[in-house]
Amino acid sequence: MKRLLIPMAVALTFSGMVMAETWGTATSKNNETGRVIIFRYVSDFEPGFNRASQPVRAIILWKYKGANGMPVPRERERMDAMEDLLGPVVEVDGFATLALVSTGEDLREWIYYAKSEEVFFARLNQALGAQPPFPIEIHIADDPKWSNYQAFLDRLRH
Repeated sequence: MKRLLIPMAVALTFSGMVMAETWGTATSKNNETGRVIIFRYVSDFEPGFNRASQPVRAIILWKYKGANGMPVPRERERMDAMEDLLGPVVEVDGFATLALVSTGEDLREWIYYAKSEEVFFARLNQALGAQPPFPIEIHIADDPKWSNYQAFLDRLRH
């Protein structure tokens, strides 16, 4: 598997709250099939951010069938729209953080860390409730050390 790290800076603004986070991207390529997975992840958090304040990991999965393992444009646009709906509701007031997004091999996966499972689901339903249903699965687990996210970072080649 081959990985390439390309950092980029992004400042996000939600409901008057500015969260300065640095985002990076990386790719992983299966040399046998030539298929690529693209990762977008928070590489640096704002000063004073405490991961332990968000001990619950929520993984949102969207399975699809696309060319070379990537979603077709119309489906990708719908995925992006869902993410745009979630961010302002789920992340407001520092309740949750979108830490990692991966796309490839017929799967998009969003990994959020949140303060509680119950409130995460309530906010998710608030954000998406008025929309036509999205074809997603949600898996929740305690991960106070952000071990899933940290394992991803540890696999990156710098």
